[in-house]
Amino acid sequence: TASVIFFVSLNDANIYPMFAHALLRQAARRSTTSTASLQSRNFHASPLTLEKLNVAGLAEKVDLSGQNVLMRVDLNVPLSKDDDVTVTDDTRLRAIVPTTKFLLEKGANVILCSHFGRPKGEIIETGKNGRLNPVVGPLEGLLGVDIKKMNDCMGEEVEAAAKELTSGDVMLLENTRFYKGETKNDAELAEGLGKLADYFVMDAFGTAHRAHSSTAGVAKHMKLSAAGFLLDKELKYLKGAVDEPNRPLCAIIGGAKVSTKLPVIESLLDKCDTILLGGGMIFTFYKALGYDVGKSMLEEEYVELAGKLMKQAKEKGVKLILPPDVILADKFAEDANTAIAKSNEISGDWMGLDVGPETLELFKEEIGKCNTIIFNGPMGVFEMKPFATGTNTVAELMAEATDRGATTIVGGGDSVAAVNQAGLGSRVSHISTGGGASLELLEGKELPGVAALSEA
Repeated sequence: TASVIFFVSLNDANIYPMFAHALLRQAARRSTTSTASLQSRNFHASPLTLEKLNVAGLAEKVDLSGQNVLMRVDLNVPLSKDDDVTVTDDTRLRAIVPTTKFLLEKGANVILCSHFGRPKGEIIETGKNGRLNPVVGPLEGLLGVDIKKMNDCMGEEVEAAAKELTSGDVMLLENTRFYKGETKNDAELAEGLGKLADYFVMDAFGTAHRAHSSTAGVAKHMKLSAAGFLLDKELKYLKGAVDEPNRPLCAIIGGAKVSTKLPVIESLLDKCDTILLGGGMIFTFYKALGYDVGKSMLEEEYVELAGKLMKQAKEKGVKLILPPDVILADKFAEDANTAIAKSNEISGDWMGLDVGPETLELFKEEIGKCNTIIFNGPMGVFEMKPFATGTNTVAELMAEATDRGATTIVGGGDSVAAVNQAGLGSRVSHISTGGGASLELLEGKELPGVAALSEA
């Protein structure tokens, strides 16, 4: 019988009320599995996630009514290329709603802060590196309240406005990266932000791996700092999936550059039963096997390390599986001539831009054996239709695995985009909001934005 796995224990419904109720409703819609069966497969949060205070715990410790709470969020939404103003995907805006509404229900004044793009210390009026004005309207619609938008994120004017907030107000600070020191964890900026509130909630998982003024430094100036529901949920899924998985555990790792994925692959060798590789990075592994890769993407300096990883996998008894066939193209373009070739039969000016049909059959078989599956990185150049089949098929296999009761996690911007484009976002257990943060957590690294939070 199909079942859905959710990462809140039935016994924890009082601790995480908003997520627990939402997930229980989702379970009721999507599963006919008995309660006894669900209880036998509850997710167990890893010890790390329980060490830090979360927003529900903050509300138990402190009466938040009338208190200013600074909430670090990620408002980096895409804007329309036509006007540089219209938000074209509000996923990240919707992601902050549960924590924001929870705080408002507790009577807190919520001061939202976020960076927007990479202005590099310059004040830019519009566009993806500009002011946060475009998100105000959509956020007001989602939260059902008016938002007071500031034109700075620190200073006397902002401090005065913060002092005037009354129970249930929402204020949005300006782009934190208008200050060059933000990305350097500048003490002055951290202190300036700290003057606006007594309590801090970190709910921007996508930047939790960065030690910035608004993600880590500011916590030093707060009475208590806690993880928001979004961050707490990310930690539970990603840490729990690799620390206490329902085995067998499979990781599907793709992407263009092997250099960015080697550390996580090496770390996963100690945790996974099966690792499936795809994307442009596979050609570095092929080269390590002595194969010709034609004009395919290759990072020559990592060939030796790729060979060592394959050897380590064999020694550890982990199935590290490379695609047995690929889709070739005679140029990097959507109208290229294409061909299917065995992985050891690539030559000449041909380049591999997607995994082949034999690979997808093999991946289907391996994914079907596993109860926890992590998908990070596309299988090919999925932005081009002729080379999107691999990524789209893996997305479908993830959905099918969820339907049969497996825990499925999608992380990384491109793989998330692929799953959403295929309309399968609701059919995976968890879609991570962080790219680099997801990878570093899977590697076992401590995230500065988490380390700075108060102990539970």
